[in-house]
Amino acid sequence: MGVGVEQRTMIARRAAKEIKPGMVVNLGIGIPTLVANYIPDNWGVMFHAENGILGTGPSPAKGEEDENLCNAGGFPVTIVPGASYFDSTVAFGMIRRGYLDITILGALEVSEKGDLANWIVPGKRVPGMGGAIELAQKAKKVIVLMNHTSKGGEPKILRTCTLPLTAPACVNMIITERAVIEIKNGALHLKEVLYPYTVEQVVENTGAPLYFEGEVPVIGGALQDEG
Repeated sequence: MGVGVEQRTMIARRAAKEIKPGMVVNLGIGIPTLVANYIPDNWGVMFHAENGILGTGPSPAKGEEDENLCNAGGFPVTIVPGASYFDSTVAFGMIRRGYLDITILGALEVSEKGDLANWIVPGKRVPGMGGAIELAQKAKKVIVLMNHTSKGGEPKILRTCTLPLTAPACVNMIITERAVIEIKNGALHLKEVLYPYTVEQVVENTGAPLYFEGEVPVIGGALQDEG
């Protein structure tokens, strides 16, 4: 099953809590694009887009889109004071030099070692990896936002990825509609469970061992009420 609007919002808001004032952050397509909507304006966070923008802002209101402003996925964006434009070679230069504090990406699969597979399902046509391979390897922190299971109910967090890798051992954190998981020393550590799921349900639907100590916090309604 897919993730509903309320769950997508919860995932994005939880991911936004990993961002600190003054950071440079890249957001992938899908749920990651929503994260910009939950960052305070006065934090000075600069969102980076591979097509050549530093300083993208929240999604524009319907009817207020600027046809000349879009992110790397082609979706309309706004800009914040101090934003700048450049060509894609400069954009990728920023990535390759390690200037990005965080990249937030979608994924098809993640392994317990932090291996990332997010660009192709064999036999299906895709335009290519895009910037994911660079981002996954060079950003200081890699956060994956994804469905916990496939449409068929199979785990997407596994001991070993079955799909072609984008990059090995690169993911630091996974946030799904069910849980927040940190990856440390080649192991998955369950940090939080998202309401209405339980620890038992998360463990049952994860295809690799999950480690945790004591009572795992459950986040949900209170998070949605925050500004």
